[in-house]
Amino acid sequence: MKPDFKYNKMKITTQPNVSVGIVSGREIKFCLNATYVAEGMPSAGKQTVSFSENGVLWNGKTYRQLEFLPQSDEASFSLYDVTIGVNFHWERKETQTFLGKLKFIVNGNSVCAVNELPVERYLESVISSEMSATSSLELLKAHAVISRSWLLVQMQNRRKGETTAHVAASEIQGNGELIRWYDREDHTLFDVCADDHCQRYQGITKETSAQVAEAIRQTAGQVLTDEDEICDARFSKCCGGETEEFQYCWENLRKPYLVALRDAPQQEALDLTVEANADRWIRSSPESFCNTRDAKVLSQVLNNYDQETSDFYRWRVEYTQQQVQQLLTEKLGIDFGAVVDLIPVERGTSGRLSKLRIVGEKLTLVIGKELEIRRALSKSHLYSSAFVVDAFDRNEQGIPKRFALIGAGWGHGVGLCQIGAAVMGERGYSYKEILLHYYPGAIIKQIYRQS
Repeated sequence: MKPDFKYNKMKITTQPNVSVGIVSGREIKFCLNATYVAEGMPSAGKQTVSFSENGVLWNGKTYRQLEFLPQSDEASFSLYDVTIGVNFHWERKETQTFLGKLKFIVNGNSVCAVNELPVERYLESVISSEMSATSSLELLKAHAVISRSWLLVQMQNRRKGETTAHVAASEIQGNGELIRWYDREDHTLFDVCADDHCQRYQGITKETSAQVAEAIRQTAGQVLTDEDEICDARFSKCCGGETEEFQYCWENLRKPYLVALRDAPQQEALDLTVEANADRWIRSSPESFCNTRDAKVLSQVLNNYDQETSDFYRWRVEYTQQQVQQLLTEKLGIDFGAVVDLIPVERGTSGRLSKLRIVGEKLTLVIGKELEIRRALSKSHLYSSAFVVDAFDRNEQGIPKRFALIGAGWGHGVGLCQIGAAVMGERGYSYKEILLHYYPGAIIKQIYRQS
């Protein structure tokens, strides 16, 4: 295949470098585990940088930006107190180690540590960070292709200055509605972040395996395409049995390769935009690729802290009236008073709510899209917005004492379902079959060869 692939009039002919934002703070402590050069000076060992006078302060001098260049391909650096799982129930800090260039830039009133390295080397870490190196080779190859595709789309968008549609929250207010969606949050200074908001990237903190390296080698430069554009290949942990369409989670734009489909062999998608269908579906446990409790399969996709979540295909959370009021006040900044009802207004193709009406004593408001709903009704995030609501013990004014949310799936459900894909890999499906199951109509192309 031709190595020069045009994407929106831009060419990718050789393996590019990616810049990854790792951590920000007023002060960042790190260690150069080998010799690096910064400002013409060799440096090694423990270091500290801090924000000072709109610059980066290091060794008594202030710089607009500061770069540490490795003197060998295997030189590494470690960053302390890196937060992983931001806003998730297992959020924590750890020391992480990385290969490649280390750059410090000013980000508001703080300093941001950015790692720059070749795409294929970055992907080795992403695949190892997103799932276990014990995964089947076909699953690892499939994930390499979608991770590469998604990454290159983000890189192209940023390089063309097209970040305005993808920065932080997009919001629509009016007519009793508050609709927000979140995409590439605040990533104007680098291509992607290192946490689950983009793709989980932990450098060489987690050891990569020969299997992961082989998956990257066999698929180097391969991407999913649609009409000569690289696919925005989204993925989530567990679709819950049916995948979601792009427009129900982000901007109102339909992508032909991110459509509704049953996560099962040779079964047609159900119309879960119909409330009665969604209610029956969510309260049941239909056979699907991702409907598994096989510990061997789950350990391929779920790292130790992800396995702290045991129920994900179908789940249930309960709140008191007071807890619901407190959550909504904290997350939305709105005092609804006593909550009378939580009413589905619009569902996507997987049964995920894209609009939910909150009926309170003081006011009524429709909120969306799916992530805003998940954030509003949980200390961190609900597993998904595919849920139905049961209200209990209503008083004479119709106000319930308790609510139960019965739900399906983990994540937004768009694109590849990681647990479903793991099951497919175990059942002998090839990586191309896995990809074309979750991205129907897409074409796999090789746009460059690994240098």
